[in-house]
Amino acid sequence: MKFFLDTANVEEIKRIARLGLVDGITTNPSLIAKEGRIFKEVIQEICSIVDGPVSAEVIGTKAEDMLKEAYEIAQWAPNIVIKLPMTEDGLYACNELFHKGIKTNVTLIFSAAQGLMAAKAGATFISPFIGRLDDIGTDGMQLVRDLKTILDNYGFTTEIISASIRHIGHVEKAALAGAHIATIPGSLLPVLWKHPLTDIGIEKFLSDWNKATLK
Repeated sequence: MKFFLDTANVEEIKRIARLGLVDGITTNPSLIAKEGRIFKEVIQEICSIVDGPVSAEVIGTKAEDMLKEAYEIAQWAPNIVIKLPMTEDGLYACNELFHKGIKTNVTLIFSAAQGLMAAKAGATFISPFIGRLDDIGTDGMQLVRDLKTILDNYGFTTEIISASIRHIGHVEKAALAGAHIATIPGSLLPVLWKHPLTDIGIEKFLSDWNKATLK
């Protein structure tokens, strides 16, 4: 499974990218606003650090506005992916961009039907929001499993990005469910490589080594 970082913080991206763990980046207007920098400047800097796909989201709600933004954003770097909302206008824009050879990430997917429509419209990626479904008492991971079955049934090349990841269990279950990608907040990714027994083991090894060398 590929790891995308869900962040617009350049220092966070640099830190984790040096470990070889970053296959791509997803951003959204909230993450960009949090950085207090110009949208284009942030996206271009991220694209210069990461070779994989970098999702940059349009803010228009009408197809013509989405497309106008998309054509401009797509010129900023070769690894840009246009992030679109799961709406009728978003689907239209997705299909238009597909025919222009521009990659897309259709976001805010909450049902298998939505994911199927996005795939048929030509989405490169679809982003089911696992955590938000869990918040309303729905099994978000079942949606990932259903989408994987649908895509496999009909030979779609669309990839599933498990989004709205909240904890390590989400990452592990997404991998077991066959998600192609998990997009993970930068603050959560370090949790994946930590375990208290690992820390205890390291401490014991060092303690034993120190005892042995003191003899």
